[in-house]
Amino acid sequence: MPALRTLVKRVLFALLLVALLVYAADFAYFRIRLLHSKPDDPLETVTALRVLAIEQKGGRTEYTIDERQPQQTAVCAHSLFPRAGYPPCWYLKKKFAQPIPMGTYFAPRFVQMLAAKSSRELRSSRVRILRPRSRPWQPG
Repeated sequence: MPALRTLVKRVLFALLLVALLVYAADFAYFRIRLLHSKPDDPLETVTALRVLAIEQKGGRTEYTIDERQPQQTAVCAHSLFPRAGYPPCWYLKKKFAQPIPMGTYFAPRFVQMLAAKSSRELRSSRVRILRPRSRPWQPG
């Protein structure tokens, strides 16, 4: 049993040492490239379209480009780990490729109960939620 425990400790120590060496090598390589920088190396500006994934009835999803802010731009670092306050480019490009999920969310019943001051208010909010008041038609 003690032999197994020492083996596990040695393996964990070796993994920690390898992780620290990879982190230090990545840091040194980034700093050297920062001193002798070229365009888009080691920092790059990534621009991509903002694609929204809007949930529709029936479980369908509609994809559309954001009208308010059609492009998203960010600076990233060519490294394995975040450097100089910028995320790694491999992570940022993967994140920009994913559509932004947009959905309709309703407050659960217990949230309404917590917000209600009395049972009368709770009953009236239930009526308002289930049957919205009709508004007179107004020309637009």
